[in-house]
Amino acid sequence: MQVSKRKISVVLGKQITGMWYQLIADTKTKEDAEKIFGDLLSETELEAVSKRVAIAYWLAKGRSYENIKENVKVSSATIAAVQQELKREGWKMAMEKIMAEEWSSKWDSKVKSFIGIRSHS
Repeated sequence: MQVSKRKISVVLGKQITGMWYQLIADTKTKEDAEKIFGDLLSETELEAVSKRVAIAYWLAKGRSYENIKENVKVSSATIAAVQQELKREGWKMAMEKIMAEEWSSKWDSKVKSFIGIRSHS
């Protein structure tokens, strides 16, 4: 799908964008997100966004450009562009949420292991 070159009004654009942001804010579970965004986004759009998040995550973890290029199948230019974006507040918030979820999952497993509860995942 291509984006039309015909511009809509600024007011309507803000309303549409606001509706999109509200949809994201209202999506509470991973399962809901998979259903909603799996249907709303094309395979290409979903892959592009997912790859950008993966690049950001691996940069935050200290992986090299070469490692990221090989694993995510992207160019150095794409990695550099994402790296520049990581200075922005939204990217910082996204990475904090991802790292917090990773930390929570790691410690959840450790605590369950310590007290003898097996994980079913």
